[in-house]
Amino acid sequence: MSEQRARRLPAEPSANMTDVSVDQLQRAVEGQHGGTAKLAYVSHVRELYGHELVWDGEVHVFDLEGHPEATRAYAWSRPIKGSNKRRFYAVLHLGTIHSAIDAVRAFIATERKAMER
Repeated sequence: MSEQRARRLPAEPSANMTDVSVDQLQRAVEGQHGGTAKLAYVSHVRELYGHELVWDGEVHVFDLEGHPEATRAYAWSRPIKGSNKRRFYAVLHLGTIHSAIDAVRAFIATERKAMER
């Protein structure tokens, strides 16, 4: 069974604990999905699978203008294992994605499926 806790933090660069700037995440959203992204807020998401902590981090929530379908996007960055580079994730508020926790859960499910291959 999965548990989650999400709370809104101020949309300030100082609230960013991901070692990337809001501008970098904004560029990731716009580059991956188009439109113009503006930071709405930052949500701290903690996701447990049973008793295992599978995610604990900040998700930046952007209002999105000029996209044909979505008006919101969720973005974060994580270090790439064995590298000093980072990977940027941007998930649109579409279909079953209605919140930061939904975006993280979709990411986790995609990663788990990729590991099973």
